[in-house]
Order: sequence, then C-alpha cells, then structure tokens
Amino acid sequence: MATADHAVTHVLTGYRPKTTAECVDLERVLGVVEAGGAPWERSTPLHITASALIVHPDSGRVLLRWHQRHQSWLLVGGHGDPGEYDPLAIALREGQEETGLPDLAPWPDADVRHLVIVPVPASSREPAHEHADVRYVLATNVPEAVRPENPDAPLRWLTPDEARMAITEANVLDTLSRVESLLAG
Repeated sequence: MATADHAVTHVLTGYRPKTTAECVDLERVLGVVEAGGAPWERSTPLHITASALIVHPDSGRVLLRWHQRHQSWLLVGGHGDPGEYDPLAIALREGQEETGLPDLAPWPDADVRHLVIVPVPASSREPAHEHADVRYVLATNVPEAVRPENPDAPLRWLTPDEARMAITEANVLDTLSRVESLLAG
C-alpha cells in the first residue's frame, strides 16, 4: 500500500460513523483506497478532500465561507496539494489559506468529526464528480484576525443558530449539529 493510501486508511479505519449513510460512504471510500489508483487525484470520479468547521470556543461562534460556485455558505477546505496525503494537514492548510487565521488548531482534539461523499456539479473546467470529504473542527483564539482570501469568498462568524439559518446544504447542517454539541459542552 502506498504512503498516501496508508495515511488515509489509518485515519479512516479509526473513525466511527454516526449514521447508516455515513457507514456506506466510509465503506465506499475505503474501497476506492484499497483498490489502488489515486484517491487524492482530482482526475478520479471520487476523490478525497478535507475540510473543517472553524470555531471560536470562547464565543461559541462558527465561521462559514461563501462558495461562489455552489452559491452557498460552506466549510473551509479542499484538495490536497501534490504530495499531501494527511487529511488533517490539508484541512489546516486550507483553513489558514482561506481565512488568514494564524493559530488554527484541531479542537477539542484531532478526531475526524464527519465523513461525507458530496456530489460536485460539472463546470467549464471539469466534469461532475464526487468529493469524499473528511471533516474536522479547528479553533482560533483570534477571530478578529480573519481575512478572506479573495473578495468573492467572504467569511462570516455566526452563532450556531445563525449558521443553521444560512446553511442550505444538508451535509453541512449535519456537520454543524455534531460541532454544536461540542461547543455546548
């Protein structure tokens, strides 16, 4: 098994799905990894991505990012760069790039909080495909340091109730619910 496959297999075999749908998604992702191929390559119809819901534990707020392509408020995250195979490292890098927050760290621990396969519609640059998104919670102590990476990707600090009203994707609402229980205590 290649190093890339070993890293994600290690992360995912320790994860305990919370729903039947998530069990199916986990089995599907592990099947792709075990079959070989390139589970991190954007050219494969189903490939692994990593994302996070960023929180400010002291205020109980969460950070959402506007995604122009999807026309919705989502988590921060994305694809691994070439040679990047650790989902948590990818979520941390993407989180810092997309928010400018200098102190992001796993919170309250480095556990995977959600695994979901998300359909991605075709665009002028790529065909329709799926992301096997490995999701974490990252925290900051300096929410005022937030800076969007570009004007088309604004960021918003929201209470969980406000976030629930802004989010239109069911899978992101599911992630929010899992994180909300952590923020509560």
